[in-house]
Amino acid sequence: MKKLLTRSQERMHSETDWLDSFHSFSFGGHYDPGRMGFGPLRVVNDDIIAPGKGFGMHPHRDMEIISLVLEGQLEHKDSMGNGRVIQTGDIQYMSAGTGVQHSEFNPSDTVPVHLMQIWIEPYEKGMAPRYADQPILGKVDNEWKLLLSPDGRDGSMEIRQDAELRSLQLGAGKCIGYATANRGRGFWLFVMEGEIEVAGEHLKKGDSLALSGISDLEMSTVGPENANLLLFDLPV
Repeated sequence: MKKLLTRSQERMHSETDWLDSFHSFSFGGHYDPGRMGFGPLRVVNDDIIAPGKGFGMHPHRDMEIISLVLEGQLEHKDSMGNGRVIQTGDIQYMSAGTGVQHSEFNPSDTVPVHLMQIWIEPYEKGMAPRYADQPILGKVDNEWKLLLSPDGRDGSMEIRQDAELRSLQLGAGKCIGYATANRGRGFWLFVMEGEIEVAGEHLKKGDSLALSGISDLEMSTVGPENANLLLFDLPV
């Protein structure tokens, strides 16, 4: 088994008067040759956008872009004609394909928006852009929820990569496993809330763990709090 643990405080950090962003992988002006991604997973940014601020219209190409709104609201507009205010607990998927422009703003005058933004490289370039969104966060149910998959099964959104993204809300004192039949894949786990024990490591909020060379893992919550997790199952 190979593993790489990144503590929350080890993430790269960008801050302006309206954006506070932590980068699990190299991004923008931050470069670390040891953290250029994990398989096709290229960007995981943990962003807080100030009230009334955001990213103006800007282009993307040949990238799968996912936004998860953890707190607040995110107003999205794009050159495909989509316009939507993404609510707390929603996930948004945009495949940039041959090229798309979009903007992302916090529509509130008083409340910051906290979101995760994720970029995954597609298995093929030059495809038509597309868009989807749906709710993800709900009650603590101690079950993996499939959010993204290459075939759109079980109500997930179809992504243009042999990658799967799952979320989990695990109650205090609970444990759960996850398994894949293919040892050629890897796991990338991110803790959004709470604390867990997994693969001999104690992970807290903002920590991530990359694992390869194994086909299954077990994890359990630590302490009195529930845990909110993301798990990527990827080719590596």
